[in-house]
Amino acid sequence: QVQLVESGGGLVQAGGSLRLSCAASGRTFSAYAMGWFRQAPGKEREFVAAISWLGGSTYYADSVKGRFTISRDNAKNTVYLQMNSLKPEDTAVYYCNAGKSIATIQATLYDWGQGTQVTVSS
Repeated sequence: QVQLVESGGGLVQAGGSLRLSCAASGRTFSAYAMGWFRQAPGKEREFVAAISWLGGSTYYADSVKGRFTISRDNAKNTVYLQMNSLKPEDTAVYYCNAGKSIATIQATLYDWGQGTQVTVSS
């Protein structure tokens, strides 16, 4: 069973940047697409960004397009989310997970990790 460990969250002012990391252990994830999701208080978990298993294709939610960049290092079993120009509405717990493809990324394959809290102050 793969374990997902997210890190890199924190408190940042609006306009600032953070870089999140998600390390997968237990089994290589290089054969799968990876995605970032987030859940704000009182809201459902939502899709943020996805990357194909070789890293050649990416897909973003409209709300983060042009501000967030997803990348991966399969040698390290790690996926990243560079978040720039952060807004208060980006405040949420951020999670990563795998899917068979970008198109089916919301059909996640593994148990959710503990997530990492991102708080953006205005």
